[in-house]
Amino acid sequence: MIEYLHAMIRTRDPEASIRFYTEGLGLKMWRKNDYEDGRFSLYFVGEREDGPMIELTHNWDDRAYTGGDQFGHLAFRTDDVYQTCQNLMDMGVDILRPPRDGYMAFVKDPNGISIELLQRGERKPSQAPWSEMENQGSW
Repeated sequence: MIEYLHAMIRTRDPEASIRFYTEGLGLKMWRKNDYEDGRFSLYFVGEREDGPMIELTHNWDDRAYTGGDQFGHLAFRTDDVYQTCQNLMDMGVDILRPPRDGYMAFVKDPNGISIELLQRGERKPSQAPWSEMENQGSW
């Protein structure tokens, strides 16, 4: 089973973006996570806490975005990240960030959109060949 989780958009002005999605569209901000080591914050807005969200990503360093690099990725939760990646590989899809950690992988759809795959529940134990695979590209 695959469950749609969120779409990620980069923002230079998180306050304006949050106001747009909450006051303008009536969504609610459910959580905020700050990552000091990576110098970014994530804001999750949506209709329901258990429903699909928009992940607003604010990179703390000053950077201008163009329309092409502002959109980040779509995220899906899967019952078995290894099996989902194997099915995609069997279809000829490159696994850009293999699920070496038993939890997260990145692929690109035929249109070049990054797709994040997240393991439902606890991360799976590391297993070959995934644990030995190198990244195949950027995600």
